[in-house]
Amino acid sequence: MEHVINTLIPIFSLILLGYFFKYIKFPSIDFWPLADKFTYYVLMPSLLVYKLSNAKVDLDNTLGLVAVSLISIVVVLATLVVLNFFFRFENRAFTSIVQGGIRFNSYVFLAFVDSVYGDKGLVFAAIVMAFVIPFINVMCISTFAIYTQKGNFSFVSFFKTILKNPLILACLLGGLINYSDIAIPLVLFKSLSLLSQSALPIGLLSVGVGLEFKYLKSAKSELIVSTFAKLLYFPVVIYGVGILFGLHGMMLSIAVIFGAMPTAVSGYILARELGGDVSLMASIITLQTLACMGSLFLIVPIL
Repeated sequence: MEHVINTLIPIFSLILLGYFFKYIKFPSIDFWPLADKFTYYVLMPSLLVYKLSNAKVDLDNTLGLVAVSLISIVVVLATLVVLNFFFRFENRAFTSIVQGGIRFNSYVFLAFVDSVYGDKGLVFAAIVMAFVIPFINVMCISTFAIYTQKGNFSFVSFFKTILKNPLILACLLGGLINYSDIAIPLVLFKSLSLLSQSALPIGLLSVGVGLEFKYLKSAKSELIVSTFAKLLYFPVVIYGVGILFGLHGMMLSIAVIFGAMPTAVSGYILARELGGDVSLMASIITLQTLACMGSLFLIVPIL
């Protein structure tokens, strides 16, 4: 239990501290959106390039981990679609349920894996991200296209989005440097190291800044369904798929941690742009971010 506390409390303390800073408007209202942008485009890519460029990767186990993650996403999405036939959720609300059910917060994911497994686990988590981020975006945009007719999917626009995603680009660059044995100049390598040390703390603070408690007052059954699917059902599914694929040890644990992560704040932006239920999406993000601490308390001891 002490290990669980030492792993979870620091992470969630930073998230709550971020919310507190937003509440007292420190250092200013305009600061945190800019800090989040800086983290997304500079600090996190620096972390990923730094870790991946000199990592030793077990390709066979990595491919199994990626396959398990992708298959589990499809299983959870299919389950939600089947549930919708029975519950008949309003279309806009269902798009938020789906986003809440299959998206994940990359900042919390990387911070948690780093806390449990260090650099070695962080590398595998980054590789998973490189594959599942574009895949999840396809699933979510396709859901909007089907249920709101406002998410018209275009492969051209999708690939443009992927090419502009700094996290995916950083993973590709780090992997390319690693695979080609390119020697990074020591000055640049140390600079990336210094930048990477700030990525996860500031990223977690930004997660806290993104919490919106006011929307929880109008919470509906859709909120419960999405949260249950993400924090409880998804980890069970990915654990089962992982066992079928022969994952074990750290690989299986990283897969379950991925499945147990709260949904991403970016889901709110997509809901706003493509006609989803924005207030429900904000409620899902907030509740899952807070509730995942409880679900992880149950999961971590058995990993």
